[in-house]
Parts: sequence; C-alpha cells; structure tokens
Amino acid sequence: MNTLVLLLAVLACAAWTASTVTLRTKALERRAERLERRLGLVLDHLGIEEPEPAGLEGVRALLREGRTIEAIKAYRAATGADLAEAKRAVEELAQSRAGRV
Repeated sequence: MNTLVLLLAVLACAAWTASTVTLRTKALERRAERLERRLGLVLDHLGIEEPEPAGLEGVRALLREGRTIEAIKAYRAATGADLAEAKRAVEELAQSRAGRV
C-alpha cells in the first residue's frame, strides 16, 4: 500500500514537472519569435541585410549537380541549422537558381 502511494506521488510530481517545463518552453519560444521579428524590423529600418553564411558556394555546387540531400547536409555543416531550416534554405536556393536560369 505504501509503495503504491509513493509511486502515485512520484508520478504526480513527474507529470507536474513535465507540464511546467512544457509551458515554460512554449513561453520562451514565443518570446524568441517576438524578438526575432523585432530584430528583423530594426534591420529592415536600418537597411541592413543579413550576410550570407560562409560555405554556401559548396551548397550551390551540390545543387547544380542535383545532389539535394548532400546540399542540405553541407548547409547544416556550414551554418549549424537544424534539418527543417536547412531543407527550407536549400529549397529557396534551388528556386532562386532556377529563376535565374
């Protein structure tokens, strides 16, 4: 009986901790999004363009060869981006390249 009560108490504490961490994480994500949006507005107002990350010429070379997956891996290595961000960026590079051809 005591073991069951202890187990339920531990499970309740774990659930409370998980929900608290989740709520805090979501709040921090929203705050980061607001800050990024504001920073973008400031940069636009000042006429400053974000510099292109180093190593993108290798990514473009892989795209010219039709090696998209390797281009995504190279983009991630060059920028430290996560998979979704790298995929989106490489797709944008491919589209801009197709628009110039």
